[in-house]
Amino acid sequence: MSKLKGLLLTEGMHGMISQVEGLAKGLDIDFTHQKVELKGFWKLIPPRFTPKSDISFNNFDFPNVDLIISCGRKSVVPSIYLKKSSKKKIYNIHIQDPKVDFNYFDFIIAPEHDGITGPNVILTKGAIHYLTALEIEKNINYLNSILKKDDRKVISLIMGGPTKYYDYSKQNLESIFKNLNNIIKKENFQLVIIPSMRTPSNSINYAKEFFGESHTVIEKIDKKAYLSALAISEFIVVTCDSSSMISEAAITGKPVYIANIKPKKNDKRFQKFRNLFKELNIAKNLGDTCEKWSYQKLDETNRVAKIIKERMSI
Repeated sequence: MSKLKGLLLTEGMHGMISQVEGLAKGLDIDFTHQKVELKGFWKLIPPRFTPKSDISFNNFDFPNVDLIISCGRKSVVPSIYLKKSSKKKIYNIHIQDPKVDFNYFDFIIAPEHDGITGPNVILTKGAIHYLTALEIEKNINYLNSILKKDDRKVISLIMGGPTKYYDYSKQNLESIFKNLNNIIKKENFQLVIIPSMRTPSNSINYAKEFFGESHTVIEKIDKKAYLSALAISEFIVVTCDSSSMISEAAITGKPVYIANIKPKKNDKRFQKFRNLFKELNIAKNLGDTCEKWSYQKLDETNRVAKIIKERMSI
């Protein structure tokens, strides 16, 4: 039996790509990815007020597929339109709250902290993603030629980037770096810093300046370095702005510390997510000490994929 074919729709950001590709891999389908671009002022209009037609987004070649997996506000209308206009039955799955009538979709995948419910809604603890334990293990040796050659154990800082809620000011980063530096000195750790697509270049440069030559700062986006860091680290520190990367770190079963930044505006929804991970004994707030603990590795992607397969009978 040939595999089902899928189309992945996102705005092109790492967190969204990780979620749609992760689910596609969990469903074991062949897939292509399409970055969605809305036209003109439709970029600013909520999906519920946007025409469910192709006048609102830039057209692209629509392949012959069996299902659509979309993520993010801008992909909502294209997913609805392509399903409606198809000459054959297509399943469509949206990740995150689409902010439209849920009946437009066959499945909606949303984290518990979004607070939505419905017969076609599947709730997750944190974000689903594209990382697997096997992939992480395969890249364990990738950083060997880059790390400092000594017997120090490794601690990693996974950095996100500024959002409308969190500011990557030098003052905020200095607070995180000082806490980490205290831990490094007390525990004799070697630090590896991994940036994401959202990490500003000046933040990367400041990290190099602050920690000096005895630690390692990866300067460019490098997925293999990211996977290798997850594999070799005793502790994983993730900045609070990235729910996706906190969720990804949870697949390792290793202690995850959240590096908090004072929010610019009400971040209650994100606090709810982080509190859930603390209740699950996955994460703790970064202080100036480290302690070891364990928890059941979190693999929500395959759990969700199994539910969808059962409901679709595939």
